[in-house]
Amino acid sequence: MFRITKEFHFSASHQLSRLPSDHQCARLHGHNYVVVVELAAKELNAFGFVRDYHELAPLKHYIDDHLDHRHLNDVLGHDAVTAEYLAKHLYDWCKERLPETVAVRVSETPKTWAEYRP
Repeated sequence: MFRITKEFHFSASHQLSRLPSDHQCARLHGHNYVVVVELAAKELNAFGFVRDYHELAPLKHYIDDHLDHRHLNDVLGHDAVTAEYLAKHLYDWCKERLPETVAVRVSETPKTWAEYRP
């Protein structure tokens, strides 16, 4: 199996209002997110790629236009936009456009990662 990954960055706010009011993440706060999309294929295409990295540009545009410097609860219409939720959202977005997508990882801090991989 051949695998490729590409990393994207954006900044956004969110609030986890389902948490107890004394939990720090229940308050409005933001992160410098890192997103890694992973694609895989058993065979390489005619150009020797799983997929040309340039073909991931629509994900960059989606992140820049819809997520970057936004309040994720409002954009995604959900009151618990966790890293896990965001990983699944981005996986679904990618899988529809890039069938080779096998996983999406989201980091809110340099030491924490959430991944969605069916």
